[in-house]
Amino acid sequence: MNKLTIDIVSDVVCPWCVIGLKSLEQALARVAPDISAELRFQAFELNPAMPPEGQDIGEHLAQKYGASAEQGAANRETIRARGAELGFRFEMAQRDRIYNTFDAHRLLHWAGLMGRQHALAMALFDAYFTRGENPSDRAVLEQAAEQAGLARAEAAEVLASGAYAAEVRELEQFYRGHGISAVPSIIINERHLISGGQSPEVFEQALRQIAAAG
Repeated sequence: MNKLTIDIVSDVVCPWCVIGLKSLEQALARVAPDISAELRFQAFELNPAMPPEGQDIGEHLAQKYGASAEQGAANRETIRARGAELGFRFEMAQRDRIYNTFDAHRLLHWAGLMGRQHALAMALFDAYFTRGENPSDRAVLEQAAEQAGLARAEAAEVLASGAYAAEVRELEQFYRGHGISAVPSIIINERHLISGGQSPEVFEQALRQIAAAG
């Protein structure tokens, strides 16, 4: 069996990161048991200066990308449909704000040390994209940790203490310094970069080629 290391540079408020992850999961299921992978979620904040109260999503997209209301609606429908194909439910009407994600990344870093990072990432995606909850709210983060099989009291302690802030900032600087400017960026064996929410077929082909090349 060939085992790969896959770094997933992503943000919990990035819908294409959900799509990329779900596509990758399907690809890994297709190549099993010949190829397996260790998934590591790496911090990337799309909006590091976002205030705690967040910003209206329509206003944010218009300011950042110049997207009109019509373009925004079309993009949301594309995302909803892609998610449905992959078994993930985007409830667009529930999600009306963009939030700061620094604490979410601190919690994800801790979850990685506990071996529950993948589960927490999915719990955070569910909280934000399906239920419309605020991923900068500590009660939401604690609930996601519990959903992921982590101790809620320990998660609360991590969040209250400011733990792993330096580690998260260091990771963010590392990836930006290595040219990562958009997410998801999926890096296989620390050498092969696949950008964006690609299809399961694209990921499957890449996994097989990289594994065959050794």
